Amino acid sequence: MNPEVIKKKSFSKKVMGMKNWIGTKLKRKLSDSPDQQRGSVLESSCLGAIGGMSIDRNVQPFRVFVATWNVGGKSPHGSLNLDEILQVRDPSDIYVLGFQEIVPLNAGNVLVIEDTEPAVKWLTLINQSLNKPHNAAYRGLRASPTMTGSLFFPKPSLKKISKIFRTESRRRLKACNCPTDLERKNSKDICFRCQQPSIGEDDISSEEEDDGTNGFEMVDISASAVGNQMKYGLVAIKQMVGIFVTVWIRRELIQHVSHLRISCTSRGIMGCLGNKGCISVSMLFHQTSFCFICSHLASGEKEGDELRRNSDVVEILRNTQFAKICRVPNSRIPTKILEHDRVIWLGDLNYRISLSYSETKRLMDRKAWDALLNKDQLKIEREAGRVFKGWKEQKIKFEPTYKFSYNSDAYAGENVRSKDKRRTPAWCDRILCHGNGIRQDSYFRGESRFSDHRPVCSEFLVDVVVTEAGSRRVPSGPNMKVGAEELLPPIGRYLSIQNEFGVNSIPLQG
Repeated sequence: MNPEVIKKKSFSKKVMGMKNWIGTKLKRKLSDSPDQQRGSVLESSCLGAIGGMSIDRNVQPFRVFVATWNVGGKSPHGSLNLDEILQVRDPSDIYVLGFQEIVPLNAGNVLVIEDTEPAVKWLTLINQSLNKPHNAAYRGLRASPTMTGSLFFPKPSLKKISKIFRTESRRRLKACNCPTDLERKNSKDICFRCQQPSIGEDDISSEEEDDGTNGFEMVDISASAVGNQMKYGLVAIKQMVGIFVTVWIRRELIQHVSHLRISCTSRGIMGCLGNKGCISVSMLFHQTSFCFICSHLASGEKEGDELRRNSDVVEILRNTQFAKICRVPNSRIPTKILEHDRVIWLGDLNYRISLSYSETKRLMDRKAWDALLNKDQLKIEREAGRVFKGWKEQKIKFEPTYKFSYNSDAYAGENVRSKDKRRTPAWCDRILCHGNGIRQDSYFRGESRFSDHRPVCSEFLVDVVVTEAGSRRVPSGPNMKVGAEELLPPIGRYLSIQNEFGVNSIPLQG
């Protein structure tokens, strides 16, 4: 046989051998990848988006500030300052702020149309604390003696107000831009993660159009002008009757948020109305999935009422479902609460103290907090494994948060003679967490006298899996690099092939 033919066949065999070796190496790389072993829903989904290829990641801590406040159906006034509650002098990366009873829980709000005017006011006050707009032109809203809607001058809507507090780009965050199989074939670029989420209008705000600002005045400004002045951007906002939740993130970090979804679960009258229940927010931050649940559970301090609260928790975990918005087939983006990597539950959980008013007051006067805490219903139910099994809560070191006389430091029962109207003090307002890589660093109550509840706050240090700089995007198509250099044959073997045939490179295309 012609020596040239033999040489060419030998060359072809070695090239094919190299391709098979690389394929075997790639499969082994996938099966041994720490991302696969970690089993994270988010990471698995991202790996699936690129055909199972692993990338370099590291873990970075981020600070998440969480606050819950039952405001007793009172609408805030323009002079209410939230700086102390939000601890703005020691800023965090993410703020999750949940409210209960932002409107009175009457038949009109529950059965007809919820009043979103107080939500606009709370949104404005939060922005003023987080973003500290010094120029009134950038406040979005400012206090006004009397500014109410009328037939000819309707109140500005919550939807319109929320747009002002988004990021400077004013672009909708994309729900999912994971490349589909067709896009992978036709595109030279492929994402290692699902970046730049998109939030639909229904997710970024309530759906009502006539929500206003009694006591506040709308300033005609552009959202882009506001964005340039903002340290924090509004990422999520939702109201369900009296429950209201907002999520704010540092402006420079919003680009790393994706797959934002919101789900509401009603647990009120007949188990289906929104006077009780929760709003849940799901999102991916870098490569880690988060879920925040703001709830208002069943009230009552009679014996056995704690079982109704347990039932609320069970039904919320069972029935909360997030939409499947990822375009990648068989994606494992979380759709249930406990599928997320990091979960934080906040709200008026309404668990009481299993003691009489007089016994509770006696222990409080002695500051016997440990003895009182041992009678806390939530602690008892958790230790018995009947609710929040596997969840964590830092030990409470603050006084009960309910029920106070308005604009007073005195508990309501101290000034009430009728036992029917007396309420035993309790730690109704709580914040818990679930998952690894999350630590509750602080847990305290605020001292505002605005409501009959005191606000409760907590700061978390959360580990987040992030993509190494410069490795978020990789080339795709015929010239795609299969990963790192270790997937290529040993350098000696490569050089021996190169020298034998006198070629500068060996193409990997058949």
